[in-house]
Amino acid sequence: MHPEFRADIHCHTNCSDGSDDPIALLHLAKEVDLQGLSITDHDTIAAYAPKLFEMAKELGIEILPGIEISSEWERASVHILGYGFDLEDRAFRTFLEEMQTRRTERNRAILEKLAKFKVPVLEKELQALADQLPYKKTIGRPHIAELMVQKGYVATTQEAFEKYLKEGACCYSSGIRYTPRDVIDKIHLAKGKAVLAHPHFIKRRHFLKSLLSLPLDGIECYYAKLPKAQELPWLQLAKERNWIATGGSDYHGALKPHIALGSSWVNRTIFDKLLNP
Repeated sequence: MHPEFRADIHCHTNCSDGSDDPIALLHLAKEVDLQGLSITDHDTIAAYAPKLFEMAKELGIEILPGIEISSEWERASVHILGYGFDLEDRAFRTFLEEMQTRRTERNRAILEKLAKFKVPVLEKELQALADQLPYKKTIGRPHIAELMVQKGYVATTQEAFEKYLKEGACCYSSGIRYTPRDVIDKIHLAKGKAVLAHPHFIKRRHFLKSLLSLPLDGIECYYAKLPKAQELPWLQLAKERNWIATGGSDYHGALKPHIALGSSWVNRTIFDKLLNP
């Protein structure tokens, strides 16, 4: 048992690209002895239904509203985590609806490329898969990959990503036109806090410097199973800038089986800083 408060505030459900539904994720959080959780699905807050809060209360798990929003800067993908925002903010919900429209356009661009490479997936097949799912999902590359497995083009979803769908692969399409600053502003307008996700993987120094000049509230320091040595520079940066040092596993369930829920976490102090305006 862990006497201290532990919260994993970076994880995904099958409302975006995770394999567990939100309720199953709550039960798993209880199993691994977490006291707090933030579901940060990509570009959607569909997981935050009333039944999620009801079950969390029953299990004794505190919920921090969260999201991971896609943006693009200098032709590179940048993910911004949002925390503690108003789930009912109308302008924020409209923004997320726009994100879904752009994701649909991106999916179509990927499907067009797949057809050219003689591994066709039809949009109606993708929609049929979505219609079978219990939550209103963010449909994207994991679901295209799943159909590619079903159609026998690849043996696993991982193979689909490696050969066709990952960033830089032959059928990849970004489809995102919002800048990191756009996303940060939207989060702030919804009374939330904006955090740069997994900076550990940003290698271009000038690019990183431009991102760190943005009006962020925090930076993700603790991440998945990274060694402490890779976390320390970010913790130091957070301290220097008076930013909130966040962290989480980036759990995706079966889609990233090597990452366990709770492999990185934050304490009560950090959780409360993000939860409260």
